[in-house]
Amino acid sequence: MLAPHRLGFSLAAAVLIAASLWWALVQVDRATGAFGLPTDGTPPLITHAALMSFGFIPLFFSGFLFTAGPKWLDVEPLSVRQIQTPLFMQCAGWLVWLLGGLFSEPLGLLGLAVAWLGLVWMSWLYAGLVRASRAANQMHGKMVRAAFVVGCVSVAGLGLSLLLQRYDLALAWVLTGLWGFVGVVFMTVAHRMIPFFTHGKLPGVEAWRPAWVMGVLALAVGAQAVFVWLSMVQWPVWLAMVGLMLRTCFELLIGVWLIWLTVRWGLMTAIKIPLLGMLHIGFLWLGLTQLIAAATDAWSAVAPGAPVWHLAALHAFTMGCLGSLMVAMVSRVAAGHSGRPLEAGPFFWGLFLLLQVTVVIRVVAALPMAASTSLLALAAVLWLAIMAAWGGRLLGWWGRVRIDGHPG
Repeated sequence: MLAPHRLGFSLAAAVLIAASLWWALVQVDRATGAFGLPTDGTPPLITHAALMSFGFIPLFFSGFLFTAGPKWLDVEPLSVRQIQTPLFMQCAGWLVWLLGGLFSEPLGLLGLAVAWLGLVWMSWLYAGLVRASRAANQMHGKMVRAAFVVGCVSVAGLGLSLLLQRYDLALAWVLTGLWGFVGVVFMTVAHRMIPFFTHGKLPGVEAWRPAWVMGVLALAVGAQAVFVWLSMVQWPVWLAMVGLMLRTCFELLIGVWLIWLTVRWGLMTAIKIPLLGMLHIGFLWLGLTQLIAAATDAWSAVAPGAPVWHLAALHAFTMGCLGSLMVAMVSRVAAGHSGRPLEAGPFFWGLFLLLQVTVVIRVVAALPMAASTSLLALAAVLWLAIMAAWGGRLLGWWGRVRIDGHPG
């Protein structure tokens, strides 16, 4: 692996495919009883949530941040030798965590500890780049550094909660990291790169990214991490209702604003260029996530005790927003750093469109209905197929030298 992105992305793809395969088997088993999977380890919900939030995404972050990050910060990049140990620790740790979900919770905790140490180490290395920077604008670099602190604390909180057998707290820590770590990093990169890439391809579209927009994006995802903890408090009924109404209004307003921002950044024009359109569609899902969340909360307010569909908004965010942005960003970096044209051909564009269909199926499956179990299994199998095909193609690129003969 000659460059940081090759190692980080390859390890991330391995964890992603393994996690997706396991979850597809779990969902098909629930729908059909075909496999009789072991259930002696960590509860599947916790195993799945942690893997999809912390397992492969920080490894994808490493490939990007140790490649583009030094350019942002105007510092010398780290070598693969300097970053490889914490990356291998995370990959190995999360694969052991997956085995722990099948066979043994203590085994899973061991894997989690190794992965956490790798994440802390990687975070420290990245923070070192920020400390060394003398760049005039360090906002994005410092925002990412702060998000990594939230990530390290969240994974530690997950482990301690499992030791205490507090699965409710474990899930809360996963959601905290999802919104406050993963979400903030994605929004930081989106704020810096989407307007820049769009203006590069479409000079008539202004690269509009004032600093206050970054603040609102951080608020949009960070507030959801706060809501996780507020929802765990036993409030008086009237105060809980007031809080729910305020949360609904916030999500509605921020959702409308996010969709406006997507259009302001050039969605309608960019969508005609597949590789660029993938970024914009992924970002659009963040606004849709907030609107779905607002509808969920409004329904809870007017029909107390009725079935709610919080998982619809959650998966609109994780699969729709984060999943789409992940495919778009990683595909772009992989193409550019392998000497290939910056374009999404029929293979990548077709997989991306199938991903959008899969997200819709998963969101609909969150509604209380008889077909939910079958739809969950279908969504999990489609997700596996997409990620295996996408990751498999890119692993072939990362395992070969650049086709243009340049180093990297």
